[in-house]
Amino acid sequence: MKKSAIALALSLLLLCGCAGLGKTVYVCGDGRQVEDASLCNKQATSGAQTGATNTQPGSSAQGNSQQAGAAGAQPGSSAQGSAPSQTNPSQPPSTSQTGVPDLGAGADMHGFLPFPQGNPWNQDVSALPVDPSSNLILSTIGVHPLHPDFGTTWDGKPMGMEYIVVPISQQKVQVSFDYSGESDSGPYPIPANAPVEGGASATGDRHVLVIDRDSKMLYELWSAYPQGGGSWKAGSGAIFNLSSNALRPAGWTSADAAGLPIFPGLVRYDEVAGQKEIRHALRFTVPSTRREYVCPARHYASSLTDAKYPPMGMRLRLKAGFDMSKYPQGDQVILRALQKYGMFLADNGGAMFLSGAHDSRWNDDELNLLKQVRTTDFEVVQMSPPPC
Repeated sequence: MKKSAIALALSLLLLCGCAGLGKTVYVCGDGRQVEDASLCNKQATSGAQTGATNTQPGSSAQGNSQQAGAAGAQPGSSAQGSAPSQTNPSQPPSTSQTGVPDLGAGADMHGFLPFPQGNPWNQDVSALPVDPSSNLILSTIGVHPLHPDFGTTWDGKPMGMEYIVVPISQQKVQVSFDYSGESDSGPYPIPANAPVEGGASATGDRHVLVIDRDSKMLYELWSAYPQGGGSWKAGSGAIFNLSSNALRPAGWTSADAAGLPIFPGLVRYDEVAGQKEIRHALRFTVPSTRREYVCPARHYASSLTDAKYPPMGMRLRLKAGFDMSKYPQGDQVILRALQKYGMFLADNGGAMFLSGAHDSRWNDDELNLLKQVRTTDFEVVQMSPPPC
C-alpha cells in the first residue's frame, strides 16, 4: 500500500474509531498507533494535565452559554466513561511539531502546529462522508452569512480573540476561580501585560490565552480579571498539553462551552499572510445548540434535545465545489482550510460566527467579503458520538 493510502487509513481510523470500530485510535508524533493517548508518552516524561475542569455544571465559556447550561446536566452526565487522571505538565513529550514561535502578544507562531499531526484539529476531512442529519441541522441553523468575528478594531476596541506567547521562565501566578472545583488550579504563567479579549475594560467573555513556547503548554481562562499582586480571578480555567492527543474528561467544559481549546481554532494573520496556509480546523458558534456533544468535544451547554439542533463538536465543511476564485488570496487561504479541515462548533453565540485572532494588519474590507459565503455552502461532516 502506498504511503498516502496508509496515511489516509490512519486518519480515518482516528476520526471514525468511536463510531465505526468501537474504539479510538491515536497516532503518536512518532507514527505509532495506540488506543490510549497516554501511551504516546511512554518513553518520555508525561505531559500536561489532560484538561481543566469546567465551569458550573452544563455551563460554557460565554455568558449566554452559561445561562443555557445552567438548566442542563450535571458534570459528566452527557458522556460515557470515567475521567482520566491528570499528569505532570512540566515536561511534555516531543512531537513532530515544527516552528519556534516568537514571544509576545499576537506573536508569529512560525508554523508551529498545536497538537500532534493526527489530532482531530489537524486532520484532513475533505474526503469524509456527509452526516445523514446534515440537511436537517443546517436548515435549523438557517441561512446566514459566514461572519468573521475578528479583524482590526470595532468601535475603538480590538476585534477577535487575543493571545500571548511566553517563555518557560515566565513567572506563574495564582488564579482564583468562581468554579474552583471544576478548573485547573494552576498556577498559570500570565504576565502583567496579558491581553484580554475585548480589551482591559471589556464586559464580555474576557478570555485570556497564554502559550508557553518552551514547554508547549496552553493556558486558557474565561471571564478573567487581574487582581492585586499579579494574581487573577476567572470564571474557569483550562490547561492543555499541545504535544498530546489527550482529551478532557468526559462531560467537562474548558474556557469554551464544548470543552475544547480555543487557541488552536483561531484564524491568525501569521498563517494567512505569512504561511499562506492554515493547517488546522477552525472554531465557530451558532445561537442554539443541542444538549449533546460529539467527538472531540467533551461538553454541552443547552437544554434543547431535538435532533434538529447541532451538537457541540459538530464539524462543518465548506463544500468541495465552492468557487473561491473571486475572493482575495487571504480569504482563499481561509476558505481552503474550511474545505480541508472544516470548523468545530464550540459555543453558543452569533450565527455562523467564525473565530479569529485580533491583528491590526488585517484588511477588514477583504474579511467582510467572507460574508458572501452562506450556511448553505457548508455540509456536516459525519459525526462520532462519545466515548471518544
